[in-house]
Amino acid sequence: MSTRVEFRHIDAFLTLARTLHFGRAAGALNLSQPSLSRTISALEDEIGAALFVRTTRQVTLTEAGRAFLSSAPAIVDALQRSVSDAQRAAAGETGRLTVGYMDFAINGPLPDLLQRFRAAAPGISVDLSYMPTNAQREALFDGGLDVGFMIGPFAAEGVTTRAVDTAALVVLLPRAHKLVRQRTITIDQLAREPWVLGAADPWEAFRGIVFEHCAKHGFAPNVVQEATNSDGIFGLVAAGVGISLYCDSAANLRRKGIVVKKLAAAPQVPTVAAWRSDNANAARNRFVELALGA
Repeated sequence: MSTRVEFRHIDAFLTLARTLHFGRAAGALNLSQPSLSRTISALEDEIGAALFVRTTRQVTLTEAGRAFLSSAPAIVDALQRSVSDAQRAAAGETGRLTVGYMDFAINGPLPDLLQRFRAAAPGISVDLSYMPTNAQREALFDGGLDVGFMIGPFAAEGVTTRAVDTAALVVLLPRAHKLVRQRTITIDQLAREPWVLGAADPWEAFRGIVFEHCAKHGFAPNVVQEATNSDGIFGLVAAGVGISLYCDSAANLRRKGIVVKKLAAAPQVPTVAAWRSDNANAARNRFVELALGA
């Protein structure tokens, strides 16, 4: 039965090839000379050729031995790099993770969190994936995301969350709107206005907060136009199609034709980071530790 070539065989060969002396090689390897001789013989049996010429006076490499010596160090180097790469990945020093985000996260705390993480863990690649809140929740369970930044709260078995931001709702008005002179607007003043909101599917979580707040004041928004993303909402408001509610991160986004106003007694919109507790990705663990402090 042939013997598989193992790292110990190559290590023994390289040590003997360097010393050309069984006694010194055995000492360097902390082996007995008979044990070293058996290891070399096993390697030669596997290769099917003698690697050394052994006499009572000297040890020399055969032609096959010289050929093996030309490539064996590269094998050892590659194996050592592989071991090092595996150890670094297991420690979360290298790797890859997928982070989901929605509009309020990317316009709010996420850029700073990513910058902090990339500075602390440059060996880890972060793939960003834009997803609505509900899609992120599903992706956490089907393995499509390592971490999601979504509208909270979110409670599910096996999921850990951490609050990363809380934003108040603000009012978006076309620049020529009659209410632009007011510093603060009440929700009742918007009851008869035409509204622009994010579309029902991708903006379901946010719309739930808006509709609940309006219902508490006895009306449902008159939604005349919907958009799939923030740019669409801003563009429609700027065009005078209607008013809208958005998170106060809108104040950080300069958009021609839009005025941002405070909403009295505005409800809060929480952004949470969420991840599966049983996710074994070491890079994810490093992200949670370094970016989120959890």
